[in-house]
Amino acid sequence: MSPYLLIPLVSFAAVSVIMTVIYLWALKIKNNGIVDIFWAFNFLVIAVITWLMADGYEQRKNVVFILAGLWSLRLGTYLLIRVGGHLKEEEGRYKALRAEWSNAKFFGFYQMQALSNVFLSIPFFVTSLNKNPEMNIVEYIGAGLWLISIIGEGVSDYQLAKFKKNPANKGKVCEYGLWNYSRHPNYFFQLMIWISVSVFSITSPYGWLSLLCPLSIGFLIFKVTGIPMTEEQAVRSKGDLYREYQRTTSAFVPWFRKK
Repeated sequence: MSPYLLIPLVSFAAVSVIMTVIYLWALKIKNNGIVDIFWAFNFLVIAVITWLMADGYEQRKNVVFILAGLWSLRLGTYLLIRVGGHLKEEEGRYKALRAEWSNAKFFGFYQMQALSNVFLSIPFFVTSLNKNPEMNIVEYIGAGLWLISIIGEGVSDYQLAKFKKNPANKGKVCEYGLWNYSRHPNYFFQLMIWISVSVFSITSPYGWLSLLCPLSIGFLIFKVTGIPMTEEQAVRSKGDLYREYQRTTSAFVPWFRKK
């Protein structure tokens, strides 16, 4: 079997098993928020599998493994601290889904999360299988943007966590740091991560497939589970304070605020 098929299949088998175990755990503790934690850590699992099985140029494989692993560990650890500290209280968006979905539908959701892990790892697969014995300038640019985006996402998550940690900010809107210039800097840098990954991968054989990743992530952020659900919950919990924040602050790309 071609490694272009074998590695994704092995990766899906691994993360599917992980998500099945996590689904059973979520049933027991009645908190589906833990799926986000392991969705993030699954990319490290896939990065390890790809690094072990792919036969591409070693330096390129190492760059993919380091950057993918770094991002997965950073995001997974952040979510572990955020969600893991509130296992007895399920996030609002999952509470809303619990009222509408059966257990069977939630199981399907967990498996779709596993499938999305593999789909979004297309750039890792094609790049790690690229046997060209030298990296080009486009790959270096993509790797640099990738690292900057990981840092940006980390900074925005840290600033939000620091804001929420202060009891005096309960019920207020975070307008601290990057959040003063964008209502969703974490989503902005998340999308930038996948854009930079696609740049890194585009010159590899089948690299054009990696363009599907930022397109799908962008669709989710703008139309499905990202900005729409987050802002609906924010308006419900913060009311006019958040409506004013919406009026004055860029929804996505960091920019100067309106007066």
